[in-house]
Amino acid sequence: MASTMRKLNRLAATTRAAASFSSTTTVRRHSIIQTASYNSSRSNTFSYTPQSHWLSSNSKVTGGRNCAGCNMSFSTAATAARDLDEKELPQSNKSYVPNDVVLYQYQACPFCNKVKAFLEYYDIPYKIVEVNPMNKKEIKWSDYRKVPILMVDGEQMVNSSDIIDKMYQRMHPDSVTEDAETQKWRRWVDDHLVHVLSPNIYRSPSEALESFDYITTKGNFSFTERLVAKYGGAAAMYFVSKKLKKRHNITDERAALYEAADTWVNALNGRQYLGGSEPNLADLSVFGVLRPIRELKSGKDMVENTRIGEWFMRMESQMKPHRDTTLQGS
Repeated sequence: MASTMRKLNRLAATTRAAASFSSTTTVRRHSIIQTASYNSSRSNTFSYTPQSHWLSSNSKVTGGRNCAGCNMSFSTAATAARDLDEKELPQSNKSYVPNDVVLYQYQACPFCNKVKAFLEYYDIPYKIVEVNPMNKKEIKWSDYRKVPILMVDGEQMVNSSDIIDKMYQRMHPDSVTEDAETQKWRRWVDDHLVHVLSPNIYRSPSEALESFDYITTKGNFSFTERLVAKYGGAAAMYFVSKKLKKRHNITDERAALYEAADTWVNALNGRQYLGGSEPNLADLSVFGVLRPIRELKSGKDMVENTRIGEWFMRMESQMKPHRDTTLQGS
């Protein structure tokens, strides 16, 4: 009798232990699944969490026959955690917003407008200082005598492509290097497209005056400074554009502009943007350098005679309003 009671007590103890293990395991499994589901609902990727760190590809949890769905979710969570453990996803530093950004520019400068397109796409507030192209008095404080100059919280940045690279890296500190296609077309903008613009903007004396009239309406120039910049600058750039035309082997300015616009549209290959559904840095660079000519005769001719108009309108719709239109001077 005593022997029988001992056997029954051992059996009861074993049953309680098994029940306790099953309950604990079920609760833990539920916690993991809940964590995975919550993080998945916040973003379209599984978020790596401390709760899922202990999982491995060989982890197995068994439960009742009615938990097939739970086991499937658990397996998915474990696989996602393992994949993230092997390959960490890059993070975007969306919290990076500089406190004080000032752009020293010429209104019609394609390189300056590249930087402006980047700032406006990413909705970064900035102030503008319009530099007098004749005496450049607004940037006498700098050893760098060209524009654009971007001051970011007191730090000087120069060269449009370098400015964009530095700002992008601060916003996406863990991003991978941009793909070869993006690099190729950003180089094309700097090495080819910008050199087509000046011969078109300043093609004739009337077009040169139109351009400088557009430039000198910006900034806080005096009446005399505005006249000198408009007529002196237009005359100077008219002759400079002829030298640039010869240097870059351009025979027909408009034909070269139309060819460049259609070359870009061909590169899109049916996509909304080179970046796909969203613009990438190449889209922003092309749009930036073309935007200052959009309301000039050369830009109107370009849209009329090429297929670039629809892409250009899509890009315009992506720009956030410039949130600080304060014009400064020295």
